[in-house]
Amino acid sequence: MAEQPDFPLLALGMRRIGWIRFWFQTVLGVVVIGVLLFNNIGSSLARNSERALGLGPGLSLTTLAFFLLLYSLWQGWLIVLAGRSINTPARPSRAETSRLLKRGLIVDLLGLVFSSVGYQSLAGALFVQASMQAPGISIGAGVRSMENYPITSLEMLSVLSNTQVLFAHLIGLIFSLWLLQRIYRVK
Repeated sequence: MAEQPDFPLLALGMRRIGWIRFWFQTVLGVVVIGVLLFNNIGSSLARNSERALGLGPGLSLTTLAFFLLLYSLWQGWLIVLAGRSINTPARPSRAETSRLLKRGLIVDLLGLVFSSVGYQSLAGALFVQASMQAPGISIGAGVRSMENYPITSLEMLSVLSNTQVLFAHLIGLIFSLWLLQRIYRVK
């Protein structure tokens, strides 16, 4: 009967960490979707939007990582529900709970991979664009010249959205690992 006092503490920890994870990822997800929508609307309205074609793969991978973040949010909600049910007589088994956490780990790892590759793509495209600029101020450059295309705030917003989704998956990964370690510590 020494294991009984650990279940209320485990249930409380899972609920709290599940809620913290859920709300951190929700807030970061709202920022990501806001930035992606603003970037999409702003780039379609901006002049010379065809010059930012190199950002397409990075933004696609960021969007894919965002969809994985939505799935991770659902997993975070399931962690909260599992934390509620641990303290009841019909508690889930350790295997069921660890499977739930491992699914969240895999999704967050995939999200980290996609957002990291997307970040590299975005940073590479912006580096190429920055390296092609002439030093100083270029007044009256022709339309064909890349020297008159500075990096805009919309392009930097695309990097910001990728960084936010990367951070959201990192938070999910850290909290899931911590909870998984707590589950295996309970005897």
